[in-house]
Amino acid sequence: MHMLILLFFIIICIGRIKYQSSKRIKPSGFFQQKRTSSTSTLKPPQVAEPALATANQKTIFRKKKPAWAKREIIRLKALIPDYGCRKVADVFNRLHKEKRSETLSKSYVYNIIKAHQYEIQVLRQRIKHKQPKPLPNNVVWSIDLTAVNNSLAKNTVFGIIDNGSRACLLLKQLHNKSSCTLLHCLLDIIERYGKPKNIRTDNEAVFTSKTFRGLLWLLGIKHQRTEVACPWQNGRIERFFGTFKAAIRKIVVSNNILPLRLREFRFYYNHVRPHQHLNGKTPAEVWSKQKTNYQGKAIYCRSWHGILSGFYLPPR
Repeated sequence: MHMLILLFFIIICIGRIKYQSSKRIKPSGFFQQKRTSSTSTLKPPQVAEPALATANQKTIFRKKKPAWAKREIIRLKALIPDYGCRKVADVFNRLHKEKRSETLSKSYVYNIIKAHQYEIQVLRQRIKHKQPKPLPNNVVWSIDLTAVNNSLAKNTVFGIIDNGSRACLLLKQLHNKSSCTLLHCLLDIIERYGKPKNIRTDNEAVFTSKTFRGLLWLLGIKHQRTEVACPWQNGRIERFFGTFKAAIRKIVVSNNILPLRLREFRFYYNHVRPHQHLNGKTPAEVWSKQKTNYQGKAIYCRSWHGILSGFYLPPR
């Protein structure tokens, strides 16, 4: 009897459990997706790749600058060292925009100058020490006046240099510097060495006078005048006077002995002192076009207490 009651109770419990399980609410798709997403591992957000250029977009291609443009920038900077990148670019564009259809920006010029500083300095030194082209005799004479001071007076010295041979044709003390005095000296030198085609002077009053310019016109000599305050345009005679005054300052010169000192320096400059831009020859050797007698006996010359010294090689 008891066994029947227990079996009945078990059957009732099993039926109740099946009834409750059949009425249990199942989770919907939304909650199920949310539950699975919450339990899944988080992934880093994906960054979209940049889109490729479409057919409507234009790709800009910069034209590569030619090699000669870089060399031209280096040359311009060496010739005009005071100009910055903007002005160098302006000069380049003025020279080559119409001729070669090439222009440069200031940023490009800046980068070239910054990267080639050494080449610019080397080129500047090469230009500075470049030997000028040789000129025949009596093509251009450079003339000028200078002063030699001593304790007693201020003496005026007149000098004439042939630009081709660098020969000093005249170095003379003047008692006054009137136009008539200079023209008298100039006529004596023309009678001795020939007439030049051009005479180059500065703008001192004695060289711009009507008397001086009139006689040059009658002789058929072209008068070349430098610009105001530009002594480097008459550099041959200025360089000569620089060498002369650097030496004469080291000695004491009286008024009566100055003409002798001028003749000594002129001989030393023309016949003893070799010139760098004449390939080591003296101005007298270039003027006379005679071969140097290297096989002959060299004569040692010494003057001005040893300030002027060297070897004189007589011509053949």
